Amino acid sequence: MAHQAQMRIPATYMRGGTSKGVFFTLSDLPTAAQVPGEARDKLLLRVIGSPDPYEKQIDGMGGATSSTSKTVILSKSDSPDHDVDYLFGQVSIDKPFVDWSGNCGNLSAAVGPYAIANGLVDPAKVPRNGIAEVRIWQVNIQKTIVAQVPMAEGEVQETGDFELDGVTFPAAEIPVAFMDPADGEGAIFPTGSVVDDLEVPGLGVLKATLINAGIPTVFVNAEALGYTGCELQDAINGDAKALAMFETIRAHAAVKMGLIQRVEEAASRQHTPKVAFVAPASSYTASSGKAVRVEDVDLVVRALSMGKLHHAMMGTAAVAIGAAAAIQGTLVNLAAGGIEREAVTFGHPSGTLRVGAKASLVDGRWQIDQALMSRSARVLMEGEVRIPSDTF
Repeated sequence: MAHQAQMRIPATYMRGGTSKGVFFTLSDLPTAAQVPGEARDKLLLRVIGSPDPYEKQIDGMGGATSSTSKTVILSKSDSPDHDVDYLFGQVSIDKPFVDWSGNCGNLSAAVGPYAIANGLVDPAKVPRNGIAEVRIWQVNIQKTIVAQVPMAEGEVQETGDFELDGVTFPAAEIPVAFMDPADGEGAIFPTGSVVDDLEVPGLGVLKATLINAGIPTVFVNAEALGYTGCELQDAINGDAKALAMFETIRAHAAVKMGLIQRVEEAASRQHTPKVAFVAPASSYTASSGKAVRVEDVDLVVRALSMGKLHHAMMGTAAVAIGAAAAIQGTLVNLAAGGIEREAVTFGHPSGTLRVGAKASLVDGRWQIDQALMSRSARVLMEGEVRIPSDTF
């Protein structure tokens, strides 16, 4: 039997924030994968190493966590006043599907650097030294992201002394602004309330804030679930009963938010919504051994992504936290002291993160003009990925 050689596809492996993924330029993909559909999904699944019943992604570029099972496709923007179109695909680890329903906030920080380095941004807009502003059209949620990318001697500056909890080494700081971050055309509060009664089988009625900013997210009080809000990954991810409980909460919240019609549909929509639990500020030891002091944070938050507690915090969930903290009466705002604020520092499993957001009430509806946070990004490897020629 004759065997075909593997196909080669230009790709770059990048870290952005506390995530990493495989980046492609749209025109570098095989023709069949340059449009949405089965061929594209099969290609990305094979690149990452999914579906993997062993849940290790050994035969691909993925790292078998929600933070590392990620793909990005970029192209020069078709949208006015934008430089680059950014499409994000969250690849399931053990199931054969790619979730296109939301953005990755962390990888958003790597989009500007990649776009500049790969000629997707007009060179006239990029200074030899200083800051290049890259306007990004986030295709998944149809929103604008603005990244401030440092340049040094005509190259993207990647090294620096900016430290980000959840990332091992310091790098150059990249401020990222998520403009009008409500997902798609939906209202920030899909139900119209800052706090809802969420009926969950086996748990009864939970107080919940269902918010659509950065990414659809359901916030519940840690205390209502028997948690302190200071838990690390092992306390949740090693508890099958706890994971099932959070998935049940997520599925019922998705129905109440109008994201799905039936709870069973949540299984094929793993990326959204996110589920998180909050508690007032408290001291704890982060996963790195770093001491987080009660006076360092306004509240503590733990969030789950793709069915597991995140090792730090998803960038999009951080936007949701900042937005919810800015609106009085939400569970996030109440955990942070219930005061009016335009920035919040929260504790997560790896340390702390500060995010700014300003809320305004317009015609009876809450709006967030932008949410701002600092991340960093770095090229880890570039060249070509290889997959079998008969992948699609």
